[in-house]
Amino acid sequence: MQSTKEKVSFYLTMLAYLLFNLRLSGDLPGTIQATLWQILQTAPYVAGATWVLIAFLQYMSEGKKMPWERRFRLFFTIGIIAGLFYAIYEYAGVGVRMQQ
Repeated sequence: MQSTKEKVSFYLTMLAYLLFNLRLSGDLPGTIQATLWQILQTAPYVAGATWVLIAFLQYMSEGKKMPWERRFRLFFTIGIIAGLFYAIYEYAGVGVRMQQ
């Protein structure tokens, strides 16, 4: 990372990743546990999609390696999208059994 603007952008992307994967609970330990569980559930899929995308981008650039901060930035971006879709799925109540 070269400039301050790139560093700030990187950390904002990381913060957005955590925000989109945040799962609220009744108390702070419950919120932390639910958020970590959410990240652990989605991280393998996000890492796999990131790996495929990086392999494709490196293939298209004739084997030129991508810097690590860009790889993490792609991971965070794909994680934001996955967190958003998963949150919509959860908060919409799909798959949640309603009590009668």
